[in-house]
Amino acid sequence: MIRRIIISLSLFTFLCFPFYLKSQNNEFEVIKNLDIFTSLFKELDINYVDQINPGELMQTGVDAMLESLDPYTTYIPESEIEDYQFITTGQYGGIGSLIHLSNDYVVISEPYKDFPADKAGIKAGDKILEVNGKPAKGKSTSDVSKILKGQPGTSLTILIERSGVPDPIEKHVIREQIKIPNIPYYGMLENNLGYIKLTGFTQHAGRDVKQALFDLKENNNLAGIILDLRGNGGGLLQEAVNVVNIFIEKGEYVVSTKGKLKERTRNYNTMNAPIDPEIPLVILVDNNSASASEIVAGAIQDIDRGLIIGQRTFGKGLVQNVIPLTYNTRTKVTVAKYYIPSGRCIQAIDYSHKDEDGHFTKIPDSLISEFQTKNGRLVYDGGGIEPDIYIDPIRFSNIAYSVFSKRLVFDFATGFYWSNDSIAPPGDFKVNEKTYNDFLEFISDKDYTYTSRAEQKLLEFKKIAEREKCFEEIENDYDMLIAKIEDNKKNDLLKFKDEIEEMLKLEIVTRYYYMEGRIEALLVDDPDINKAIEILANPLTYNGILDGSLVFNKKEKQESNN
Repeated sequence: MIRRIIISLSLFTFLCFPFYLKSQNNEFEVIKNLDIFTSLFKELDINYVDQINPGELMQTGVDAMLESLDPYTTYIPESEIEDYQFITTGQYGGIGSLIHLSNDYVVISEPYKDFPADKAGIKAGDKILEVNGKPAKGKSTSDVSKILKGQPGTSLTILIERSGVPDPIEKHVIREQIKIPNIPYYGMLENNLGYIKLTGFTQHAGRDVKQALFDLKENNNLAGIILDLRGNGGGLLQEAVNVVNIFIEKGEYVVSTKGKLKERTRNYNTMNAPIDPEIPLVILVDNNSASASEIVAGAIQDIDRGLIIGQRTFGKGLVQNVIPLTYNTRTKVTVAKYYIPSGRCIQAIDYSHKDEDGHFTKIPDSLISEFQTKNGRLVYDGGGIEPDIYIDPIRFSNIAYSVFSKRLVFDFATGFYWSNDSIAPPGDFKVNEKTYNDFLEFISDKDYTYTSRAEQKLLEFKKIAEREKCFEEIENDYDMLIAKIEDNKKNDLLKFKDEIEEMLKLEIVTRYYYMEGRIEALLVDDPDINKAIEILANPLTYNGILDGSLVFNKKEKQESNN
């Protein structure tokens, strides 16, 4: 095995590098280091005290090498090809469910509606004891996921433990081709406004948005569209162009890529007639809107086709191509940066430079450049898409985060589901006083210890005081403050009741109405949605922001440029 690897590397060097020598300036360094690498690999195999695994050693070396470049340049071994295909197509063979680890067992987090797990009667909260007769105890989510996935049409038997049921239950499941929809929900809001939630940019994302818009327009006097890209981490670049094309004319420039090689540099223009180039449009974004989401939001902003509401986006302006390697492996390589119509690149981190601690750094303010939209509004590069109207993100308290992260909200919802046959529709369901008191009783004997923000600040203060050698003089006062905070924390379950009720509401709604219902429930009292509705209901404000005569700063104070 080791000899085949070394011979292959040597042949690659001998056969491929005459061409490479003609086109590169650093050819000697590449050949020299490949020779060093093969020599080192050989000597390790011969001399290392223990038996080495050539495949694992090579994987370690490749991963470490690519990690020094950027987080998006990765190696895809043959065993992970199916996962890669899922990222690009949204499809895989399996049972259709989310899973998580709880103690020694993998638990069903959420079955996808009308897919095999759901059809077989598997529910959220079911603990997987065995798969095809083999114990699942001690297995990771990755281990169990590999077993659950497989060729469509094949069957498997899952033994589960269910809350409130004394004996294990056996479920027979037929795997299917699972296609995660790009749009899990769309519908009408008040004031005749259409809403589309786009969660991915896999194949046909543009077609899916187009169909959703057709459906919304068919039986409604549509006054505007809210396209929700919050939490959308991106996907296929061409699908981003296709989504933009729905709202702008054919032949418009949307994005360009610029790389080291000539073939990596190209412009992407819209290729089809739009569905509606005039309808008022708002796009919602947040810190997790990235890549293709930023192309859509940035292009719409740059050509002044619609307004962006929410928080600054992630800032991923890098393009990756997947290149085939030998033995059915792949490498995903960053080959270019993308630039939106104003000419700006929104990449936030400079992966070509590291600070003195070896960390990649954000692009400094001194290097951030100013650009203009089609109407002359100022926009900037170097850090994502800044929304036209900024909305403060929702931040949960430490107590709310604790009961959620420790799966106490999840476990309570499991018991609630088996005790209640039905609930109100997603938009109407609320957690009443009795349900919240039941939750408090449920967690009364559970561990949800946490450190409050006040405690965190006091611990930081203590470390500073100890460094400055003055802590002993204030130690008694410090201990009194800690004791008061600890006592005050006892009221946090009531103080932050509204936050925990919201978490409970969403988890419970998902049990009955799946992801579609969860999204519908989220729309109630959503500050980003409320602002979008307010802006779209006021054409003077909407058009004033687009033409630059009205500006919203981060504090959301209106300022006139006249």
